Amino acid sequence: MITLARLSSMQGEIAILHQESTGRVLYRQGEWYQSEADANGVSLAPYIHALYGLLLQGGCRDVLMIGCGGGTLATMLRHAGVGVAIVDVAAHSFALARQYFRLPADVPCHVADGHEFLRTHEDLYDAIVLDAYEGDRIPTHFLTEDFLRQVKARLRPGGCMLANIHVLHDFDPAPDRFAFLVERVWRDVRLLDGRGIVHRNAIVMAGAVASLAPPTLVVAPDAGSEEIVRELARLAFRPWQQIPR
Repeated sequence: MITLARLSSMQGEIAILHQESTGRVLYRQGEWYQSEADANGVSLAPYIHALYGLLLQGGCRDVLMIGCGGGTLATMLRHAGVGVAIVDVAAHSFALARQYFRLPADVPCHVADGHEFLRTHEDLYDAIVLDAYEGDRIPTHFLTEDFLRQVKARLRPGGCMLANIHVLHDFDPAPDRFAFLVERVWRDVRLLDGRGIVHRNAIVMAGAVASLAPPTLVVAPDAGSEEIVRELARLAFRPWQQIPR
């Protein structure tokens, strides 16, 4: 691995790494990898492909992302002709995403807290994606009913919210707790998960999501597509335990 860039942040040191043999680019922050993509900006993370497939299934044409990292989901959506904007508190994420992960120049990038952005902007979206982390934790102010009501208020009729939830293991209550919280705001809530894997990603979704099917690979990266296909095949909708926070 070659280090392309290194800088300090409040959440730990950021390193952009490049694997010459495959063209892979990785975004590491502290001990955690935030993004991984091929040379064209196509993600190598299965959950990004899951979000991408779900958004396309839903016919979403105007998407707001809260959380940037390497911006790979935005890159893939933009190349599919979807309008997308990103909100993140870290301005350096946008610069890194553009320089190393092929984030298109016409993707609007807003340096702001996602909750405050929703409070102060009146734009409406077909979908809002929450993928914001500090290390392996979602910032606590995104885990509130008030935030979720702000999200719902910024969705068009027939819109949806998708949230990436990091899951440590099968006994980690994080996805169930979040789904339980979301259920206070939306009637239609679903949880997509791949049980039996440690350090995995689940997706909690709400709104116009009843007809969505477990996603399959739509855009294959230059390498690693077999693993993505296997991981996507493990995903299934499941009920959640109602665990209050």
